[in-house]
Amino acid sequence: MSDLFEEGGPEGNAPEFTVSELSGAVKRTVEGAFSHVRVRAELGRVSRPASGHIYLDLKDDRAVIAGVMWKGTASKLTTRPEEGMEVIITGRMTTFPGQSKYQIVIESLAPAGVGALMAMLEKRKAQLGAEGLFEASRKKPLPYLPQIIGVVTSPSGAVIRDILHRLRDRFPRKVLLWPVVVQGEKCAGDVANAIRGFNALTQGGALPRPDVLIVARGGGSLEDLWGFNEEIVVRAVADSTIPVISAVGHETDTTLIDYAADRRAPTPTAAAEMAVPVRADLLAHIAGLEERRRRALARMLDERGRRLRDLSRALPRLDTLTSQSSQRLDQAALRLDGALERFARAKRLSFVSGPAGRLNKTLLTRSLTDRTRSVTLTSDRLSRALIQRTARAADQLNRLTPRLKPDPLRLGITRGADQLRGLADRKMRLWSRQITAQRKTLTDLDRVRLTVGYQATLKRGYAVVRGKEDEVLTTSKAAGSATRLSIEFADGRIDATPGDTAPPARPKRKAAPKPEDQGSLF
Repeated sequence: MSDLFEEGGPEGNAPEFTVSELSGAVKRTVEGAFSHVRVRAELGRVSRPASGHIYLDLKDDRAVIAGVMWKGTASKLTTRPEEGMEVIITGRMTTFPGQSKYQIVIESLAPAGVGALMAMLEKRKAQLGAEGLFEASRKKPLPYLPQIIGVVTSPSGAVIRDILHRLRDRFPRKVLLWPVVVQGEKCAGDVANAIRGFNALTQGGALPRPDVLIVARGGGSLEDLWGFNEEIVVRAVADSTIPVISAVGHETDTTLIDYAADRRAPTPTAAAEMAVPVRADLLAHIAGLEERRRRALARMLDERGRRLRDLSRALPRLDTLTSQSSQRLDQAALRLDGALERFARAKRLSFVSGPAGRLNKTLLTRSLTDRTRSVTLTSDRLSRALIQRTARAADQLNRLTPRLKPDPLRLGITRGADQLRGLADRKMRLWSRQITAQRKTLTDLDRVRLTVGYQATLKRGYAVVRGKEDEVLTTSKAAGSATRLSIEFADGRIDATPGDTAPPARPKRKAAPKPEDQGSLF
């Protein structure tokens, strides 16, 4: 490096470098001297663009170094880097000539011991707790006997088998499994998306909506379980409208999702036990209740029967209650025949002295004659009215008949035919003009095609030289290296073999352009 900047003599003979050469020399020097470094630092700004790379700042109390982690390395992280985290990174120094800056290309990143993770965990727990995400008032009760149970866990681990086995032993229920990654960089996003996905299902849809969710994972280290401490997972559990049971790790493992969940289970098997009761216990309990119901019903019927018998002793006998009424009924029946006879005689006398006296033959004959005369008069009036109505209708028809003549109709048909012929003539003239205009346009386009095409150029004395594969050769070097030539003239092609280069001919005086060449594109 020192030789690169060593003066070559007097000041006027000092070597000159381009900016790229100087930047490359600095890059080689930095990468050669710091090809492998291990740094303990606090993370400052952390940026995750859509490309998948991670850009961050490594700092202490006196300096800041930019760092970059490429997408392939970032996808293997077990702990998401966050601002304020104390980490130990391994990588290499390099420069970025585009901005005249140096940076560390990070190859591995890990928290600086369990203490750093615990400090970050306590900080995040305090922050989310201050927002009320862990309040007991937010907890929802678990359904006593859910129809559908949603499980968020790995489909290939022992956790899902333990849950299914315990549900089958206690009370078989339908289970919907949402497979997720339970460790690593994708863990938090997969678990949060699964919880939100279950909540997005609708009741009565093609895919049933679970009544309770179980988020489960086996035991592991703090780094292995870190995905369940991420803020995105905690907020998804807190926002869930479906009750959530947290079963992450063993009994001694605690994650932030345990505080946000509605119930915490020490193991995935215990979560299954919380979700459903024991079917045999329920059947025994129901059988006991049924036996108690039968005994209570028998005891109640016995007590009511005994009470009814006691009350019946204080009631009078039936024949005592009905004897007086039966006697009065018999007396009334004896008086009924004489009363009916007296009633009939009174009604007959009243009828004879009243309406029957007025119904004689003379009165009926006079009434019938009056009614017949009234009907006859009404019939005569109806006949005269019908004749008058018929006469008026005939007069109106006679007045309208002269107006109904075929001549106006024929005149209208003639005028319509003339208008139709005029429209047909206009249509034919319009089509003729359009066809003429399109024919002229097509002729002009064909003329332009012939003018700009290379066949027209060939007619003016030019030729096209092609190689063995029929490719066009545009230089003498290409023509000299070809083994076979094909020369196309205006009237056809000929084959040729390239030979020695002929001496250049003397330039001839350029002939005046012919009239037909004026205005050519070439």
